[in-house]
Amino acid sequence: MDVQNKNLELEALRTSDETAFDALFRRWYAPLCHFATPLTDGDPDTAEDVVQQAFIKLWEQRERLEIRYSVKAYLYKSVQNACLNRIRDRKTAEKYKQHHAREMEHQHDHLPDAELSVRIQKAISELPTQCRRIFELSRFEDLKYREIAEQLDISPKTVENQMGRALALLRVRLAEYLVTMITIFSFYSFLC
Repeated sequence: MDVQNKNLELEALRTSDETAFDALFRRWYAPLCHFATPLTDGDPDTAEDVVQQAFIKLWEQRERLEIRYSVKAYLYKSVQNACLNRIRDRKTAEKYKQHHAREMEHQHDHLPDAELSVRIQKAISELPTQCRRIFELSRFEDLKYREIAEQLDISPKTVENQMGRALALLRVRLAEYLVTMITIFSFYSFLC
């Protein structure tokens, strides 16, 4: 593609030309997914998520884009950076998880496990119905907010608000175990 076509492509994006964006999407989606798959441990679903986010970012930032070479190069670099950030975040989460496990072992002698477990289950069962369901899907079934929203046919923002409400209510009901609970919920929130 020559420089003039690259400039036209970028200018079409900046003017919110949806047809130009659609053409870019159709042209580069599959090659970018192919590129991202090895960078996501061979997971094509995660690769697709990363590529879709790159296109969303491209569209959201279209009016202020500073692209030096081409939209193609920009997209490939965006996907590569997102994949590298995922790898870095996973490594950080793993280190945190190991640290948390050591901390929990250290605190193990100080907490009556059976009593804490019963108190947690009771506090969860006392949550409002939708709030409890969202909390359980997130914490016990490891679903992402987007997946919960789709399953319950509600918005991701509602899921986020209900999770905040659930955590706040649990903090109040489990105040005497606050230090332990903050550690646990911070750990889970960090992973999400």
